[in-house]
Amino acid sequence: MAVDLLLGLQWGDEGKGKIVDVLTQGYDIIARFQGGPNAGHTLEFNGIKHVLHTIPSGIFHPTSINIIGNGVVIDPIIFKKEIDGLAPYNVPLKDNLLISRKAHLILPTHRLLDAASEASKGKAKIGSTLKGIGPTYMDKTGRNGLRVGDIELDDFEVRYRNLTDKHQEMLANYKVDIQYNLKELEAEFFEAVKVLKGFQLIDSEEYLYQALKQGKKILAEGAQGSLLDIDFGTYPFVTSSNTTAAGACTGLGVAPRSIGEVIGIFKAYTTRVGSGPFPTELFDEAGETMTQVGREFGATTGRRRRCGWLDLVALKYAVQVSGVTQLVMMKADVLSGFDTLKVCTSYLYKGKEIKHLPYNIEEQNVTPVYTELKGWHQNLTDIKDYAQLPKELTDYVDFLEKELEVPIKVVSVGPDRTQTITR
Repeated sequence: MAVDLLLGLQWGDEGKGKIVDVLTQGYDIIARFQGGPNAGHTLEFNGIKHVLHTIPSGIFHPTSINIIGNGVVIDPIIFKKEIDGLAPYNVPLKDNLLISRKAHLILPTHRLLDAASEASKGKAKIGSTLKGIGPTYMDKTGRNGLRVGDIELDDFEVRYRNLTDKHQEMLANYKVDIQYNLKELEAEFFEAVKVLKGFQLIDSEEYLYQALKQGKKILAEGAQGSLLDIDFGTYPFVTSSNTTAAGACTGLGVAPRSIGEVIGIFKAYTTRVGSGPFPTELFDEAGETMTQVGREFGATTGRRRRCGWLDLVALKYAVQVSGVTQLVMMKADVLSGFDTLKVCTSYLYKGKEIKHLPYNIEEQNVTPVYTELKGWHQNLTDIKDYAQLPKELTDYVDFLEKELEVPIKVVSVGPDRTQTITR
């Protein structure tokens, strides 16, 4: 059996959580492979909206095992809050949620370093969620980090203190004033570590290897989006992990030959949170409509998302880098009401028309070239069958599919798990 991947293909917020929830019934194991609580996966069903930050999106299905992989960074405090938030729903967490010992821990001082670093940048700030993700990955690659498996060791608090002392020395070097009470933060942290200890901690790469040998079906869930990949995203306005398909191999310990389907998710338009280049961004009434109708506010931070027309140049790039085999188009319902839709099909890059994503897509270098398509006005949210969709929407899907050269298998017409149309 193979490991199927589910990836976001834009700058995150594509709706991965909903699709994982929809697909989970076809898998035995859902495994999160990178990122941290800077990601918010929103799931909506039975009239209730759930937002997950660390826990895989298959957790609401009692028959699936959910694994937080080694590539994830975990903030015990946020993890505890997630657990507490799920308590009223009788989710069998202790049975169905397993955590890799090799996943790294986010300490309170990581969050402080994140805030200090961002504040010191002034207008050049990256737009960090201030969850401590970057500093945690820096400690990981610098071979200083603490991992989940360390909480089982007798000298964990000594290790913790050594790293925290180092962080406080680093904080003193920043020329910004960050107010904090470390004792209060640490009390909350160590209380949350006790909760983390109550879960099954596993050697996840061995667990997944044995699961594959037994014929189990595994879905690897990514966080953020491909254009935020530390290597292939719009650097430096990116996250600190590999959000593309390759990240699943390193973030779970599965071999490349074990990868099966690569399912790419994209919105029918484009959004971005935080700073960084965004060639198709809109500052007019159309952009405002997308923001309000699409409820484009971050699930983790509440920040308003920047909105724009679909960028096929960037989307093709993400499809190519990850070897996407099938596509899911989200939020088609948000585009209802536009007379004309625009799709960016190429860039004018330093005066020359190109169809690939160049090294630098800052606005002084790139101007989007648009193809216009006819819009639709029909409300899509109650439609259950692809044949009932307006012709203008199916034409839109056909156009995108031809350009991307990958089949669009699913079209989402609303946030609920039932508002998902399979072609």
